[in-house]
This record gives sequence, C-alpha cells and structure tokens, in this order.
Amino acid sequence: MVVVAALVIRTALGELRRPGAAREQWRFLTNKTAVVAGGASAAVLGAVLVFGGTDPGHAIWALLGGVLTAFIVDRLMNQAGRGRE
Repeated sequence: MVVVAALVIRTALGELRRPGAAREQWRFLTNKTAVVAGGASAAVLGAVLVFGGTDPGHAIWALLGGVLTAFIVDRLMNQAGRGRE
C-alpha cells in the first residue's frame, strides 16, 4: 500500500507542477502490447509466489511487478520507435 500511495502522490505532484504530466506518465496503460506483457508477468509472478506460500500480500507484489513490466515495455517501445525516425 505504501508503494501505491507513493505513486499516487508522485503523480499528483507532477500534475500540479505541469498539467498533463499524469496523462503522460500513465499512458502505458493504453499500449496493448505493454498491458499484455504486464498481465503475463503478473500472472507468472503470482503463480510462482502462490506456490511459495499462501500469504495474500504476494498478490500485491505480483500486481506491482506486472505494472512495472508494462511501464518498462512501453518505454522501450517508445525509444525503439524514436530511433527509427
């Protein structure tokens, strides 16, 4: 929960400093390839963590790992697209 709260606060502060920054920061959620990669990552990580123990907190880590994967895939795709121009 602390990580989610930190991300929300970071997004809000960025939006206050520069309107439109939040939309730019969270645009990876509209990239289908990034979302699929993040979902697959979260599913695999969740399955691995479930077999390691039954703590419900593992689901949060799997979700966070999936979101981070989607974010990174989106950024890598954008960099690759800029390199071709």
